[in-house]
Amino acid sequence: MRADNSSTICVCRSGSWELGIAIGFLVPPVLVPNIEDRNKLAYHISIMFYIIGGVATLLLILVIIVFKEKPKYPPSRAQSLSYALASPDASYLSSIIRLFKNLNFVLLVITYGLNAGAFYALSTLLNRMVIRHYPGEEVNAGRIGLTIVIAGMLGAVLSGIWLDRSKTYKETTLVVYIMTLVGMLVYTFTLNLGHLWVVFITAGSMGFFMTGYLPLGFEFAVELTYPESEGISSGLLNISAQVFGIIFTISQGQIIDNYGTKPGNIFLCLFLALGTALTAFIKADLRRQKANKETPENKLQEEEEESNTSKVPTAVSEDHL
Repeated sequence: MRADNSSTICVCRSGSWELGIAIGFLVPPVLVPNIEDRNKLAYHISIMFYIIGGVATLLLILVIIVFKEKPKYPPSRAQSLSYALASPDASYLSSIIRLFKNLNFVLLVITYGLNAGAFYALSTLLNRMVIRHYPGEEVNAGRIGLTIVIAGMLGAVLSGIWLDRSKTYKETTLVVYIMTLVGMLVYTFTLNLGHLWVVFITAGSMGFFMTGYLPLGFEFAVELTYPESEGISSGLLNISAQVFGIIFTISQGQIIDNYGTKPGNIFLCLFLALGTALTAFIKADLRRQKANKETPENKLQEEEEESNTSKVPTAVSEDHL
């Protein structure tokens, strides 16, 4: 990806799996109706699984045929330097050790996991929460999930365009995290008002920032960890998201069953507040941006400035004499 549009392309790429999540909210309630007959229910579920398996197989074939390991020419100076610095003897373990010595990246791994884990828990338990307050609205529960993801896709694209123009990675990430917390609080205290249209609006507003944050985390991680492999840093973010997602889903599910939906959502709000606070401590060490700016002309200018600076004390000394 070129340096001037890498963030936009990243969020568009992430938008593909967000679109898959959106379809996952919309299609299953249509394919699997709410019926009591277990045999018919099993039949509808098997049809859904066959469709998923067919789509996954088609995608696997396309990946094998179409995808290449890397472009013929490096798309940016930073990528060119990354290829040059890459050692054939380097191991994944040594790269992971170096990444975990990077405090800024460690903080990002935690904050990303908290945000993404909250999203995974919320999306997993969304149907249960909606049905508790709006019985018989299984289809609308799926539509609410669709609204969350579609709004998040829009938020991610706008954030990516903004990042390419401003390069304000930390500031953008922090603002989006704060708005995610605000959106989650509003959703929490409006879910039980009895108006489904209100839930659509508040859930969409929350999703605009919560889902929109996810690709921003990948871009910020690449900046903080350059020239380490983007695949390793992204993989560690995904591991964090999955771990926190499992913990949050199980914990929030138990809280909802025993105390209700509001305490369950407040549980997520507390961890989003923690993530917001930790994000504020991440330093904007934009290593990839620095590499892109290091052209031969810039280096020559820096060397000339250093040379001129080193000559100043000598000139002053001669005048004094």
